[in-house]
Amino acid sequence: MKAELIAIGTEILLGTTINSNAAMISALLSEMGIDVYWESVVGDNMERAAEAVRRAAERADIIITTGGLGPTCDDITKEAVAAAFGVGLEENREEKEWLIELFRARGSELTENNYSQIMLPEGSKPIRNSRGTAPGCRFEKDGKIVLMLPGPPHELEAMLNESVRGILMNLSGGIIVSHKLNLFGISESLMESKLRDYMKGLNNPTLAPYAAKGECTLRVTAKAESAEEAEKMMEPVIDRVKKTFGNFIYGMDYDGLEQMVIEQLIEKKLTLACAESCTGGLLSKRLSDIPGASKAFLGSVISYTNEVKNKVLGIPNNLIEEKGAVSEEVAAFMAMNVRELIGSSFGIGITGLAGPEGDGINPIGLVYIALSTRDSLYVRKVHVKARNRGAVRLYAGSHALDMIRRKIQGINVEEIV
Repeated sequence: MKAELIAIGTEILLGTTINSNAAMISALLSEMGIDVYWESVVGDNMERAAEAVRRAAERADIIITTGGLGPTCDDITKEAVAAAFGVGLEENREEKEWLIELFRARGSELTENNYSQIMLPEGSKPIRNSRGTAPGCRFEKDGKIVLMLPGPPHELEAMLNESVRGILMNLSGGIIVSHKLNLFGISESLMESKLRDYMKGLNNPTLAPYAAKGECTLRVTAKAESAEEAEKMMEPVIDRVKKTFGNFIYGMDYDGLEQMVIEQLIEKKLTLACAESCTGGLLSKRLSDIPGASKAFLGSVISYTNEVKNKVLGIPNNLIEEKGAVSEEVAAFMAMNVRELIGSSFGIGITGLAGPEGDGINPIGLVYIALSTRDSLYVRKVHVKARNRGAVRLYAGSHALDMIRRKIQGINVEEIV
């Protein structure tokens, strides 16, 4: 099946709003085995929106729109879909009763314009919006399926999980199961080159690579009559990937290294403290973003200046002057001293040059990351080339997380590509 996404909203065309909804929907469609062939954006104009829907109906089996379902005059999606397929609008009584009760429970006035939200294209089925007042809508005609979904991302995400996933699963037929194999320490191009011919020969299951947040992911997807059968179909593919990449695979179905590290630290009853210089607290933020992180992540020192490195972390000024703030020795002291200062099992020290200006000695992107435990000390030297300041900080934090997970897993901490 071929799908087309249409985002409706002048704010997207003006650049004031980023269309993050497309990524959410595309990921779900990919998981369901439905290919997205086209994606377009149209402003809050009924004629142009209707034309976009008509064009999509000529080439796609499933059309998914986002935005334009609310009560204001610029919410024109349902009218546009109705016009494109030559039908009228009709009031949905079930949604009307729900809307009246919702406003009554909130103690809010239900103004007349709110009723426009429950006027749907004739023959449509409403999709309940658990996070807002405007229902989504499923419309079918001439063998085409149109799903009209809300624009606010938090409303869309809830509707995707609560309703749309089931709709798409029924459309695709069978059961689709997908797993992510998480990798770090290897480039996307090298990862893809090692599996290119193998991936081309796969049909069901499929294997697809992508990179995000400084990491690489391989998604394995299988379609079968049952989840158990799909899992069995994926086993040889997963085994092949694990054999190919070995220790560069840090786990499966994680949202990032920080999630894996926090879960492993909690499981092993270990704790962590960080001393950050060039990353400026970014690593600490990533760790503390994980629910339950306080069980393992004790705290951090943002030693951005040499004065803080000396006065708070106790690093001798003569060492900083002799070796430089960006050095293996300073990173090691940062890791050891923050571990002792906070009383954690592990200590991380990060120092480097994120740019855009250098120090006249070290190249921009040079970072030293140290890991201190009660019985060992490791320092990794990383040069993040041709990257912006944000990327240097992101990669530095990811390398620190990779060192921690390797230590926990009992594998070579220094191994990188």
